[in-house]
Amino acid sequence: MLVKILLYIKHNCLIVWRIIEQLNSVLYVLLHERRVNRISNEVFSKYKHRDFQFRIFTPNDLNSLKKLLDRQNPADLKYFNPHGFSDHEIQKTFQNPAFIMMGAFKDSDLVGYFFLRFFWNKKCFVGRLVDSKYQAKGIGKVMNDIMYNIAWGSGFRCLSTISKNNKAVMTAHAKNKTMRVLKKLENDYLLVEFVEPDKRELNK
Repeated sequence: MLVKILLYIKHNCLIVWRIIEQLNSVLYVLLHERRVNRISNEVFSKYKHRDFQFRIFTPNDLNSLKKLLDRQNPADLKYFNPHGFSDHEIQKTFQNPAFIMMGAFKDSDLVGYFFLRFFWNKKCFVGRLVDSKYQAKGIGKVMNDIMYNIAWGSGFRCLSTISKNNKAVMTAHAKNKTMRVLKKLENDYLLVEFVEPDKRELNK
């Protein structure tokens, strides 16, 4: 019920949503930031790829993110809207301590974007986008490993909302053994959770 309320506020009451985000950021920093930062460093040191580099964004990466988003087919962005894509919205998101922006790089080029949006009540929403030219190269798998393990290692539930009309994502998640559907949302969206493998066995 809480997720439905927050999604409604996000999409219909912008001023209220901004107040919630500001309050959430303060609570996140006080309660969780130090542990999340420590776990993030451990996870990034563990998960590697022979052709690509994965790391948390620096301010210098924000322009690269804008270029990555601009060169994608609009149809590929239809179901990917974690924040606004203007320079101002990207900068504002980067400044939110409860929103960790991360990238996959080929040399100095950004070829994938993924993120963790933390909430003070120990729930975390994740999402990712791979450049259309670099799909099916194993980038998404490493992104998932990084996102999930930072959330799990920090003691957060790892969640996402996906559209049943997004066939590519639905096909990919059909093979994801960590995923379970929690509930149906409006407009053919599903709230899903990615459950740590040993805990998934306990929940069967």
